[in-house]
Amino acid sequence: MPIRGMLRYADAMSSFEDSKFVIVGVPFDKTTTYRSGTRFAPTTVRETSQTFEKENFEHGITFDDIAVHDAGDMYEEGSVDDMVESVNEEARRIVSAGKFPMFIGGEHSISPPVVRAFEDIAVITIDAHLDFKDEYQGLKNSHACAHRRIVDHVGKGNAFAFGVRSISADEKVDEALYADAFRIHKEGTEKVFDEMLAKLKRKHIYLSLDIDGIDPSYAPGTGTPEPFGLTPWDVRYVINRLGDRLVGFDVVEICPPYDNGNTSILGARMMREVMAVKWKSMQARK
Repeated sequence: MPIRGMLRYADAMSSFEDSKFVIVGVPFDKTTTYRSGTRFAPTTVRETSQTFEKENFEHGITFDDIAVHDAGDMYEEGSVDDMVESVNEEARRIVSAGKFPMFIGGEHSISPPVVRAFEDIAVITIDAHLDFKDEYQGLKNSHACAHRRIVDHVGKGNAFAFGVRSISADEKVDEALYADAFRIHKEGTEKVFDEMLAKLKRKHIYLSLDIDGIDPSYAPGTGTPEPFGLTPWDVRYVINRLGDRLVGFDVVEICPPYDNGNTSILGARMMREVMAVKWKSMQARK
């Protein structure tokens, strides 16, 4: 269970029972393979979120009207596999209560257990890396296996990675749907994303944002930076394009020790964008 009584994400003032969105931090980075420190991200994301105004004028909403609950951070549980199962249990509690989960990593290994809390969904990961290894350094739940573990749950054709620019020889690319950043830059974000979106078989979508999917010129504070990435505007387009189809979100791989503050505030703002877009679509259905 998450810890209570810590700094909340800005404007997350609702109780769990009254909330529509539930935020959970997972300060976990045991499988990090280059620069460690993503365990500090939940705290810095919450801190930087305090700089935002309640009003989101471009969407015509105020966060005074959005019911958000911050459940705090999870305790670190034993082994990597133990932690993954704990995240899954917490995600199931949130999803079964009819809430929209918002997880802050930590590393990308936290995303598959959140996805496993859902049935009949598709998944989009924004990521510099394909993360499609069956195992890495003896671990099936490594952050280098995140997209593979997601596909294990949702099935082939129900997930794609967007913005990829790093693939290793042992990843079975013929089994993975992905759009690389080089093609995106050449043909345009809207064209490539809409083409990939049309390939998914299911309506409801979980979005996982590995911050290294964004170019390190915008998001330097990450564990495994890769040049030639997406822009924040590209990610904002994805979020707004998905709209009411979104059922959950996470932002992972923010690494504060290598940041100047830009990366954490970008992650915090993307969370705000997701909530604004989803809330607006929920109000439009009434």
